Amino acid sequence: MSGIPKATRESITFWIASAMAIGLIALIYWLLRSRFGVALTAIRDSEAASESQGVDVERVKFYVYVLSAFGSGLVGALYYLNVLRIAPNSAFDLSWVVSAIFIVVIGGIGTIEGPILGAVIFFIMREMLSDYGSWYLMVMGLVAIIVMIKWPKGIWGFIQQRFDLRFFPVQRRVHLIEPSSAASSQMLNSNDGKFKSVL
Repeated sequence: MSGIPKATRESITFWIASAMAIGLIALIYWLLRSRFGVALTAIRDSEAASESQGVDVERVKFYVYVLSAFGSGLVGALYYLNVLRIAPNSAFDLSWVVSAIFIVVIGGIGTIEGPILGAVIFFIMREMLSDYGSWYLMVMGLVAIIVMIKWPKGIWGFIQQRFDLRFFPVQRRVHLIEPSSAASSQMLNSNDGKFKSVL
């Protein structure tokens, strides 16, 4: 990789990262819309209740762990192929965890759109405040506190509640269908003077 020019390497890395992001989002969406996603939701709500309904909790948790490790491994490999060096202190730095928590908290927990929005906000803030040294960490912490107090479900959670906007609807929702006026007008008057419904 060191023999490839930096501009070419960064361009290839960008397109691979974009393809990986789209592929992983599609995989997560598909999984959450499947029976596996229903099992995850049941485990999140109550492990005991989901196990009583036939969900193999240990197996589902193992699959989640393997899938998470697979995604993290892909991203880590791509990152270190781009920077061309691996150092334990940078790979296991606490800032990775803080950044991930910040992205999820301000974006919105429990949605696919939330972390995407959180990542966009995080990188915009990092670019805008990078010249201010460690002050940008304090500003980001303040932003996270304000978002948690004002919008406990994150910015995307607020948008979702306010405008009922969902790009990746993974939750199961019950919709009550009211009889339309056209259907109710199909009430026919029979010969004996009684009404019967043809709905």
